[in-house]
Amino acid sequence: MEMTHVKEGFIPRTEGHVYYKVIGEETEAPPLLVLHGGPGAPHDYLEPLAKLISDRQVIFYDQLGCGKSDRAEDFKGWSLEYFVDELNDVIKHLSLGSLHLLGQSYGAMLAVSYVLFNPEQDIRSLILSGPCLSSKRFIDDQRTYIDALPDDIKDAILTCEASGRYDDPRYLEAMMVFYQKHVCRMDPWPDCLNKAMEGMGEAVYHTMWGPSEFTMNGNLASVDLSDDLGKIDVPVLLTCGAFDEATPSTTAFYRDQFKHAQMVIFEDASHEHHLEAEEDYLRILKTFLKTIDNGV
Repeated sequence: MEMTHVKEGFIPRTEGHVYYKVIGEETEAPPLLVLHGGPGAPHDYLEPLAKLISDRQVIFYDQLGCGKSDRAEDFKGWSLEYFVDELNDVIKHLSLGSLHLLGQSYGAMLAVSYVLFNPEQDIRSLILSGPCLSSKRFIDDQRTYIDALPDDIKDAILTCEASGRYDDPRYLEAMMVFYQKHVCRMDPWPDCLNKAMEGMGEAVYHTMWGPSEFTMNGNLASVDLSDDLGKIDVPVLLTCGAFDEATPSTTAFYRDQFKHAQMVIFEDASHEHHLEAEEDYLRILKTFLKTIDNGV
């Protein structure tokens, strides 16, 4: 996809430089700031959202430790609190006033946490795609999925987890079987997703999450924002795939905790439903954002 009016740069922080990219010309409509997931999966896999620039600027950044941002190999403070503070710096550095905030997967946890801790910021809406807002609920859902896998795949996961051998070829093979069902069902995976995997911040992911999507031993394990969702007063759009790691039932639970929320499920899609059902996803986002901009 050819992009015009692209501004790139780095935001200096004590821990390292954070890469950002602003796409599109400034308009009267508030920009869309996109928060990638992982933690540690750089923004590349979300770049199809740049097709929304006919209405507004779309802004991406790579959280420290991944993608084009510094790897900060000596930094030991990877945490949700760190990334909320980093996001605050991104917004200040880019002089963003009113804006829409989109978080995918862990990015949804980051977006919600930011809004809770920064109520003074003019966030017009939240878009939470494949949201992880409770680590326990997320992992419980993955265990349910694992129970439905073929016995040999399930046994490989459980055996390697018990021994802590996460580099065992059986575990890696089982991981890909799981990912092809619940992370991205496209075959082959699109280039933007492969690029994000190549730029993955392994130190961030392993410290905060764990060795895989379904094995969690990182410092996000105790995070559960469910009880605080009712404090958020902005319109919220939640999206998930029918086979999403963020299951439809859990996503519906989150929807019911917000004051003003709606939810869309994409059939035959999973965690990367913005890629698997790109045209429908972008159409729904475009309509949602315009509705909010028009004061509805």
